[in-house]
Order: sequence, then C-alpha cells, then structure tokens
Amino acid sequence: MSDLLQRLLAERPYLLADGATGTNLFEAGLATGEAPEMWNFEHPERIEALHQGMVDAGADIILTNSFGGSRYRLKLHKAQDRVAEINRRAVEIARKVADRAGRPVVVAASIGPTGELFEPLGPLTHAEGVAAFAEQARAQAEAGADVLWIETMSSKDEIRAAAEGAASTGLPYVCTLSFDTNGRTMMGLMPGEHAQLCHGLHPRPLAYGANCGVGAAELVAAIVNMSGAAESSDIIVAKGDCGIPYYVDGKIRYDGTPELMADYARLARDAGARIIGGCCGTSPAHLRSMREALENHTPGPKPTLEEIVHRLGQISLGANQQASGIPAPTDAGEGRRRGRRRREGASGEGAF
Repeated sequence: MSDLLQRLLAERPYLLADGATGTNLFEAGLATGEAPEMWNFEHPERIEALHQGMVDAGADIILTNSFGGSRYRLKLHKAQDRVAEINRRAVEIARKVADRAGRPVVVAASIGPTGELFEPLGPLTHAEGVAAFAEQARAQAEAGADVLWIETMSSKDEIRAAAEGAASTGLPYVCTLSFDTNGRTMMGLMPGEHAQLCHGLHPRPLAYGANCGVGAAELVAAIVNMSGAAESSDIIVAKGDCGIPYYVDGKIRYDGTPELMADYARLARDAGARIIGGCCGTSPAHLRSMREALENHTPGPKPTLEEIVHRLGQISLGANQQASGIPAPTDAGEGRRRGRRRREGASGEGAF
C-alpha cells in the first residue's frame, strides 16, 4: 500500500493538486460526447502531455484520466466490459509522468459518480454500487496508483458505496463533493454534513473536501463552512473551478484568470485547505500562478464571506446562510432534474 500522500502531508504544510482534465482535453481536440477515457488508447500522448504540463506547473498530485471509468458510465459508450483495461491504462500513463518527475508526485486515481440514482430514488442497490466502485478501484490499485480520488459526488448513498469499494483495495482514499446547488450538493448535502459523514466512514478518507461547483468563490465558501465541522487532524481538499463558465462560439469557457486563481489558492489555504488545486477550466498556466501564490503566501485568518466576495465574486444565498448558522433551503426539484440527467448520461463537468 502506498503511503506517499501521507508522507508528503506529514512533511509539508500544503500540497498542490493538478487542474482540469476534460476542459483541457476539449482544447486538445476531444469532441463533445466522446469518452475522455478512450483517449488513453486513441491519444495517449495527449493525456501524457496534459499530466506533464501539470507537473511542470508544480503539481504535487495528478489525477488520472478515469473519471468516468465505472461500468455504469462506460456503458454509455458500450465499453462496460473494459473497466479493468481502461483504468489500468489511465494509471499507467500518469505513473509514467510521475516517476520521471525527479521529485515526489502522487498519482491519484480519479473515480467519478456512476451517473445512477441509488435506491429508493433509483434502481441501483448499495451492493451493486460497491461492486462497481471496487471493480474500478481494484484495477487502479493494481496498476500502481498511490491513492484513490473519489470526486464530484453528491449523495450520501453514493459516497458510502464509493468509500466501501475503494477501501476494499487497501489503498487510502480521498472524497470530494460538488456543492453546486445553493450551497449544497444536488442531492442536498451541505459542506458541514460532508465532514460529519466522513468522520463516520470506516476507514475514514485520508482527506475530504470540495471540487467543481459553480466558481472559485463558492468553493472557498464551502471550505469555510466545512472547516467549522472539521476535526483538528482533518485534511481538507479545495479543487475549485476556474471562475464562472460561459459560452463562446458554442464552446464552454471559464472567466478565471491566473491572477484570480492565485487569489483563490491563498484564500483556500487560509480557509483551512491543505490540498489545493483547480477543477473545470484550470490550465497549467493557472496552476503555475497558484503554485507561486502559495509559495509566497503567509497564511492568515479564515476569510470572511465578505472578503471572499470582494476578492473572488458572488456566492450563493445558501452558502451565506450556512455561515450564519441558518440551514440553506435545498431545491429538491433541481436535485431530481439533475438526477434524471445523470441517469440519461449527460456529461457533468466533474473532473473537467
């Protein structure tokens, strides 16, 4: 069992995780509707180049190109019988880049949602979910991953199934949620509830936190709200989107500049995160600015919501209410709509 991530966390005050996978692959030619995971075979040199760009920018942790690597996601591309092959290849490409870096670089095997709803809201049983996650995680562990990185989750049921499946390998795991619906996940979880849930998992995740969402400001607000329920020994992860998405000529772009992402990194550190990276829209150029910002930053007090808004942009009413001790109302209708889109196979930005 690899203990590289634990050793680095014991030695350093913070670690830099990488940036986006999907949006950078779109820039490299990935077409809408294509499975990014198939590029591990069709264009391995482009996946390798993306990992190398992140390492060159200063990443201590790189995530594999396997976000949609469960049999339920791969079924959309008629590749559900290739789970082991696809996940092994994703890890092998990242491992190659990490091993030649000349410094310790953690290979984190990305595990995204199944796209299915769990009982009683949908057809997937807990046992089926555990089996699917274990199948994916087992291939990643056998290929040499240092840690399993469960990300962009939204429901307690799926978190528990993913954690159980990952833990069956003996590798440590990390778990991050996307708080993209008025300060909650689309299935209604608040950041503080995520911390409490992780405290009850056996074994506990090595680290937990937030990724994706609706911009850098909302992500930092989630970390502030999460840290209020954290224990002193908890390792919190912040992996926020590069600003806010917008459409240009039919393509999704993100308005975050390297300067904004540098400020996000500082605020995330002050909010309590020890693993800091970027999600959708975050390029190696953004990551390089984040590295420089963290290296020259003296940690300060936990930022207020007013400071977050002033420096990064607006946050949701729900995040504001949570910080004030008022439970944020969840939009159950939106949760159902998003759940339906997941079952139908719509591609979330997730690890993009």
